[in-house]
Amino acid sequence: MRLLHTMLRVGDLPRSIRFYTEVLGMKLLRTTDRPEQKYSLAFVGYDAEDKASVLELTYNYGVDKYDMGGAFGHLAIEVKDAAQACDKVRKAGGTVTREAGPVKGGTTVIAFVADPDGYKIEFIERK
Repeated sequence: MRLLHTMLRVGDLPRSIRFYTEVLGMKLLRTTDRPEQKYSLAFVGYDAEDKASVLELTYNYGVDKYDMGGAFGHLAIEVKDAAQACDKVRKAGGTVTREAGPVKGGTTVIAFVADPDGYKIEFIERK
């Protein structure tokens, strides 16, 4: 068994595709539009779906915002330099919610940003 994908509901599919591909460097792997069912999908990731877990971005027609709820925590992405990754997000108009620095009680450097829909993304600096 292996983890295939994580699905996130988004309010503006092109905006989310731009964020994940242009800002975070993922590749757009495939898209599907289902007008009769009133939704569109985009799969993005750092590698092909048969090799790595990816994100499924789901846009439900006419829904531009979701309640984040209290159960979902965050996505985690390994980066070479967390401060540099935050700068890239900030320069693209994104939100940095925690600047790069050591995790509480440890030495691993982490940072947090938010995607255009408010989903939290943790950057974990590679040693």
